[in-house]
Amino acid sequence: MRIAVLGGDGYCGWATALYLSKHGHDVAIVDNYIRRKWDIDLGVSTLTPILSLRNRLQLWKDLTGNVIEVFEGDMRDYAFLSAHIREFEPDTVIHFAEQRSAPYSMIDREHATFTQVNNIVGTLNLLFALREFKPDCHLVKLGTMGEYGTPNIDIEEGYIRIEHNGRSDVLPYPKQAGSFYHLSKVHDSHNIMFCCRAWGLRATDLNQGVVYGTTTDETALDEGLVNRFDYDEIFGTALNRFCIEAAAGHPITVYGKGGQTRGFLDIRDTIRCVEIACHHPANPGEFRVFNQFTEQFSVLELAHMVEAAGEKFGLSVVIDHIPDPRVEAEAHYYNAKNSKLIDLGLQPHMLSDSLIDSLINIALKYKNRIDTSVFMPQVNWRNASNNRNGTVRTPSGVVMEPSEV
Repeated sequence: MRIAVLGGDGYCGWATALYLSKHGHDVAIVDNYIRRKWDIDLGVSTLTPILSLRNRLQLWKDLTGNVIEVFEGDMRDYAFLSAHIREFEPDTVIHFAEQRSAPYSMIDREHATFTQVNNIVGTLNLLFALREFKPDCHLVKLGTMGEYGTPNIDIEEGYIRIEHNGRSDVLPYPKQAGSFYHLSKVHDSHNIMFCCRAWGLRATDLNQGVVYGTTTDETALDEGLVNRFDYDEIFGTALNRFCIEAAAGHPITVYGKGGQTRGFLDIRDTIRCVEIACHHPANPGEFRVFNQFTEQFSVLELAHMVEAAGEKFGLSVVIDHIPDPRVEAEAHYYNAKNSKLIDLGLQPHMLSDSLIDSLINIALKYKNRIDTSVFMPQVNWRNASNNRNGTVRTPSGVVMEPSEV
């Protein structure tokens, strides 16, 4: 297939683009390098050193002989995006190209409005471009399990049967987004569903859990292909932060009681789920939803797993409960369904002691790049006006040149 990976310079997009290229697809990456610009704005950096996209792709070509095209531009620019669709003529578009951090969206008004405008307008532009120039193209959109929130009932895959006053219907599962970022994904889902119904587009919404892991078969070919390893409070994950803190000899920072439970999956399963969606496209007019995760853990369970792994490395790991800066239930019911991708052939990688060991190994390998100042949360979701002591600049939409990154 001809597959466009929007946001292919980012964490999930990079791993996906390499995997699909290796498996024989014609792949194009669409990106404006803004993810790298946010690191500069926030004063943070991935633990692993990342080459420019051009250098990464040249290395990929040298190692495999496979060419991945690059289209540099912003999805909010409809002229650019529609020209890409016309030129590349994708069979499938994989859409990762959004501001994907809940804490980023909660910093202040500027970051909240930027997140929603960037995400919702970019997706709307894509929907119009597909309708106009490639209406049979299959859209594979990265959603989030965070759209559902933490309801006191089981979470179904996208839809739920409701009986009310003697009548029944299958309706979209109620959404209880917990941040302005998650709300932008809810709006995306509604817009895509409407366009499938109104225009006959075909789309698969992958409501993804928290992703862990840095290494895939493709990125392991050379250190220059290494993926991101984010651990700061804005773009990092709790598991990454715990592994970095253990390696640095810093107490593991658990927000509140640590009972917050979410779905998780390995980065290798992310790319496999995307591949499955590509090979089993939705029908024209169908808006399909898959819950994309493999296991459920509480934050405290993850902390104890890292604590046990750290002991094998001779690390003295201490768990420290700190006030939760987020507005969330610290103990709650959580039971989400995730059978559709498994029914289509997903064979999950489970979070194991050996995988956590590998994450700690990466943390130790790049220990000299650890910035301990980013461990403690500075974004308070209850009072955005005081966040980060005024150190965060207004979010930038400037496209960076390849030489800059």
